[in-house]
Amino acid sequence: MTPDVTKQELTSTAETVLARRYYLKDAAGKALETWEALARRVADAVAAVDSAQPEYEQLREAFFTMIYHLDFLPNSPCLMNAGTDLGQLSACFVLPVPDSMDGIFSAIRNGALVHKTGGGTGYSFSRLRSKNASVRSTQGVASGPLSFAAVFDAATETIKQGGKRRGANMGVLRIDHPDILDFIRAKEDQSRFNNFNFSVGITDLFMQAVAEDEEYELIEPSTREVVRRLSARMVFDQIIDLAWHNGEPGVLFIDTANRDNSTPQLGDFEATNPCGEQWLLPYESCNLGSINLARFVSEGQVDYPRLREVVRTATVFLDNVIDCNRFPIPEIEEMTLKTRKIGMGIMGLHDMLIQLQIPYGSEEGRNLAGKVMRSIREVAEERSVELASEKGPFPAYDPKHNHYPARRNAALTSIQPTGTVSMIADCASGCEPYFSIVMVKQVMDGDRLIMVNKYFEEIAREEGFYSDELLSRVADSGTVIGHREIPAKWQEIFRTAQDIRPDDHIRMQGILQRNGVDSSISKTINLPNSADREEVRLAYLTGYQLGCKGLTVYRDGSRDNQVLNSGEAAMAEKTAMVSEHGPVKRILPDTLDAKRYRVKDQQQKSVYIIVCFDENEKPMEVFAKFPFDNRVDLKDKSTMWTTTCRLVSLALRFNVPMDEIIKQLDRSSGHMLDLPAQLSKLFKSFMAGTQAGFSSLCPECAGPLRFEEGCETCHACGYSKCS
Repeated sequence: MTPDVTKQELTSTAETVLARRYYLKDAAGKALETWEALARRVADAVAAVDSAQPEYEQLREAFFTMIYHLDFLPNSPCLMNAGTDLGQLSACFVLPVPDSMDGIFSAIRNGALVHKTGGGTGYSFSRLRSKNASVRSTQGVASGPLSFAAVFDAATETIKQGGKRRGANMGVLRIDHPDILDFIRAKEDQSRFNNFNFSVGITDLFMQAVAEDEEYELIEPSTREVVRRLSARMVFDQIIDLAWHNGEPGVLFIDTANRDNSTPQLGDFEATNPCGEQWLLPYESCNLGSINLARFVSEGQVDYPRLREVVRTATVFLDNVIDCNRFPIPEIEEMTLKTRKIGMGIMGLHDMLIQLQIPYGSEEGRNLAGKVMRSIREVAEERSVELASEKGPFPAYDPKHNHYPARRNAALTSIQPTGTVSMIADCASGCEPYFSIVMVKQVMDGDRLIMVNKYFEEIAREEGFYSDELLSRVADSGTVIGHREIPAKWQEIFRTAQDIRPDDHIRMQGILQRNGVDSSISKTINLPNSADREEVRLAYLTGYQLGCKGLTVYRDGSRDNQVLNSGEAAMAEKTAMVSEHGPVKRILPDTLDAKRYRVKDQQQKSVYIIVCFDENEKPMEVFAKFPFDNRVDLKDKSTMWTTTCRLVSLALRFNVPMDEIIKQLDRSSGHMLDLPAQLSKLFKSFMAGTQAGFSSLCPECAGPLRFEEGCETCHACGYSKCS
């Protein structure tokens, strides 16, 4: 008999995300579950590991309670697959890429099997011989890591993870690989390697050479011979330039990570999962879960006793997941059972700080975050040691190499992206601050639906500064800073990701890393669009000095800026059309600023929408570009999209009001991924102001994608490129 439970209310956004991504469905796509049923399914499946134990029923109920009431949520594959025939519950995998044709294509096959079951993969291409290195078996030359990375990318593009998640990869190349300069610039062209995050594996030796302005050695992997020497500062400048350009590559401090390798006798870390928070040995996997810190504030302070109980229960839950998991390939099962790594993280950190009235970017905020993370780590280890005495330590535990108490799990904590699960929990994602406090959601006929952070609305109403006019201005400006109605105290507490100084982002990551994170942290160091390369350099150097194991910087809007020359702009007429009594068609200059948006059509084929702006950032022209629009099967569609874009461009240049254009586009739209819908979404985001970020569009709902936690995420439908 199911005991009575207090009903957990979910937001409409949470219900939408659950219905789209998590609830089991019948053949017609109708949801077969509620949130309570999902929580029961997951709790029952994971508790079944201990079904023979006297405390089974109590444990089963504890699992259900913490999930249903949003105190703790496991990673998406666990929520999706626990208690189903698929049964693959892990989020993170690292697969080796050996320097042989058989090894490379085995890795591609294994990655496909992982993606099919809902996992993300990390690969190091550092073992592959460099471009033009000799291949003795064929008397030829090697094509290099990037050529094979393209094959991995193409394979990923064809696979839909478990029918619910797109494939995601991390590609890593060591800084001392001979092809490192090509790798650094590989994603300068944003149309390539779209299923990969790229990161450079940086060594202490390299960082020392940067500090001393010296050269360092490039080593051919196939021979271990030094083939070249480069200026470390020149290479570091290249990394900085590309990170400033569009946020990639990221950096992974590989020696820092290996100093904390809990099983050095099994090998060295060489790669992470797609978002960089989980360092894993080849063939290891890790199941993740997050404590919702928003739920642990009581009477103006952190409720450490309740936090302790949930962490203890969550530790058992994550350990059980390993035993009820169905692994994609035998090698992963063998390695995972050998080390039994778990990744307990957090979400809702900003919610906790808001409730305690502490600014995220303050020293007080960082110190509290460090204290809470340290408490979580200590309790998790305490429970893992108890589990080791009950069930045995992880099999690879060796007191000769492992200088810590025998415990059940070789690793316990990381801080992962929680894009969709934090939407279910209605809290800030991971350890990130909120991206916005007041958002505008455009609905049919151009109406603006104002979405307000629950804490901000409550405080604004209590203190008497709430008004629809204020909310509209905050939404349009994208920040609470500078609005005189909002008291200075609350402006500081409700600073969002873009309002917080980059060094405060880095220091938050550093203090969390040092105070209880075994593996690493998925976090974005947000920079304003005006940031220069020196600010990126400072971010990397500070992160390294603070002991961070990896770093991602993102300069606002940098992934979508593109300047079109007069040749591209000349596709539209530039002559004025003026009648004595009619409207005037605006004359455009030969060169316009533009942004390019990569979207999907109804057949999931890529299309590029290019929008040209005047000096006031008002849209003036629109173009649609198919990558292969010379194909016969795309000719009619290309012609239709081109014609639509010309008509919309004409309306823009005759100064037709934007809301009228949107209204007509909405009436013409038959599918959320057809051109009128795509253009409508774009124009609505322009009307909403800069808070939309002129970002890429979500391929599922055409809403704006935001770059956070090292990944692009849609806050409208829950889509994430990495989870």
